[in-house]
Amino acid sequence: MRRDVYTEDHEAFREVVRQFFDKEIVPHVPAWESAGLVPRDLFRRTAAIGINGLQIPEEFGGGGVEGFRFNAVVLEETGYAAATVGGLQVHLNTVLPYFLEYADDEQRRRWFPGFADGSLIASIAMTEPGTGSDLAGMATRAVRDGDDYVLSGAKTFITGGINADLVVVVARTSDDAEDRRKGLSLLVVEAGMPGFARGRNLDKMGLKAQDTAELSFDEVRVPAANLLGAEGDAFTMLTANLPQERLTIAINAQATATAALRLAVDYVKERKVFGRRVADFQNTKFVLADCATELEAGQALVDRALAALDAGTLTVADAAKTKLFCTETQARVIDRCLQLHGGYGYMREYDISRLYTDARVSRIFGGTSEVMKSVVSKSLGL
Repeated sequence: MRRDVYTEDHEAFREVVRQFFDKEIVPHVPAWESAGLVPRDLFRRTAAIGINGLQIPEEFGGGGVEGFRFNAVVLEETGYAAATVGGLQVHLNTVLPYFLEYADDEQRRRWFPGFADGSLIASIAMTEPGTGSDLAGMATRAVRDGDDYVLSGAKTFITGGINADLVVVVARTSDDAEDRRKGLSLLVVEAGMPGFARGRNLDKMGLKAQDTAELSFDEVRVPAANLLGAEGDAFTMLTANLPQERLTIAINAQATATAALRLAVDYVKERKVFGRRVADFQNTKFVLADCATELEAGQALVDRALAALDAGTLTVADAAKTKLFCTETQARVIDRCLQLHGGYGYMREYDISRLYTDARVSRIFGGTSEVMKSVVSKSLGL
């Protein structure tokens, strides 16, 4: 169906991004997966075509774009190409919003030029070995000492943690016995600060080219000038960004599932069994028809949510609905498309195999499907 969420400018940008992906990213994915991360100069190259600085103010070398739709174009083209860009999407769509919203003037002058030109890579460290989704149970602590905070603790599953120059660390700076959500703060830890160490690049089932790190902080002295936003308000800040973060995951899930359908259609038209094309069997037609229909529904949901985000009306519950539907659909569609590839679908040389393993985490990060259902049910007064 015709989409009306984008303008001609968005589509012109899409063509630039698509050509860049075809030439500069897709051919290198196997090597990046073997290395376990993308090269740092990828961020410089994406910045050169304007991707990194889309929402950075013009005075700092960015595009000054208001709204999320150009970012969504990049997300979609990543998925359509069955490609990977490591921690770039988390850097742009999950971490950067905190800097855009909460950085003071001095912090903007210090960091925004590097964001715009690709010389700075950022990640966010929330999850801890013993807390998972329970942010209120955070054990990492930071104690004010003069002009510094002394930060101690450990984080895990940190996307982009190996490449990152800046890590936004969620830490407890005070205690409130009546409300565990109070007293959390965001501190920007910079590479090279004494006591800050990166552990291993975690060996994951999928997303092989996306560096995912364990991080440790042993009495790291973080200047108070690196406090992002107000002390003690991190939980509110994190919650405010959840709709965009979850929509980002939904957009990528929708796009990669769309790529899987394309791969399956192309494959069944060429593959023959029992003297007939796989595409000629009624079961194949029905399976792919179901996939196409589910994807159409998901696309409508994504487009409505995207329009709502730019209008400032996307609620936490509606973002949760979108993520829940699109990631669950992604799982079903990619599974069916792999099945139609037969044994070849299980071989890593086929893109459908990588899409299958990469997709599994979509129903976990950014809040599990079970958490999404809890959010939605709460909005129903349950």
